[in-house]
Amino acid sequence: MESEDVSTKQQRIAELARIHPEVSFTSLAYHIDLRWLHEAYLRTRKDGAVGIDEQTAEDYQKNLGPNLRSLLERAKSGNYRAPPVRRVHIPKGTSGKETRPIGIPTFEDKVLQRAVSMVLEPLYEQEFLNCSYGFRPGRSAHDALQALWEQAMGTGGGWVIDLDIRKFFELSRRSRSGFISWEKFTLLMRRYALPPVRIMHSVYPVNL
Repeated sequence: MESEDVSTKQQRIAELARIHPEVSFTSLAYHIDLRWLHEAYLRTRKDGAVGIDEQTAEDYQKNLGPNLRSLLERAKSGNYRAPPVRRVHIPKGTSGKETRPIGIPTFEDKVLQRAVSMVLEPLYEQEFLNCSYGFRPGRSAHDALQALWEQAMGTGGGWVIDLDIRKFFELSRRSRSGFISWEKFTLLMRRYALPPVRIMHSVYPVNL
C-alpha cells in the first residue's frame, strides 16, 4: 500500500506545479528521505534482470534498512555515482535483423531512479496534453488504442499515420532539466542518467 506521507507530498508538488507553472523549483531534494526511499523500493520491480553486481532484489532486501540509509547518505552528500550498466541487445521490430541496445542498472540504482522519478513525475504531469499516453501513471497502451478507436469512429473515416523517430533515445541529448534549478538535484540526475556502460569485460563512458 502506498505511503500516505509520500502520496501527500506528491500531491503537494503537483498542486504547486499547477498553480505556478512559471516557477523553477529549488527545494525538491528534501522530499527524498528514508520513507521516500522505502516507498521507491516497494515500487521497484523485484523480478528484473540483475546489473553488473549481480545483486538481486532478494539480496538487497536482506539488509534493507542499512542499504537504504547508505543510499540516502550518498545521494544527499553528492557522493553517489551510478555503477556501470550492463549492456544487452534486444530484438527491434519484426524483421529480426535489428537489435536495440539497453542498459541494465543495478537494483540499488533502480531504487534511486524510482525515488527521483517520484519527485519529477508530479511536476511534469502538469505539462502533458490529455492525448498523451506513453509511460504516464494510470494510463496504458490499451487506453491509447481505445482513445484512437473512439476518435477514428467519431470522424467517420480519414487517415491514421504511425510515426517513429529513428534511434531517438540513442541520439538525443539529455541536458534539459526544465522545472528543476537545484544544482545538487540536477547533478544527481546526471550522475545516474548517463552512467558508463560495461560491454563484456570493458567499461566505456557515455558522452553527451
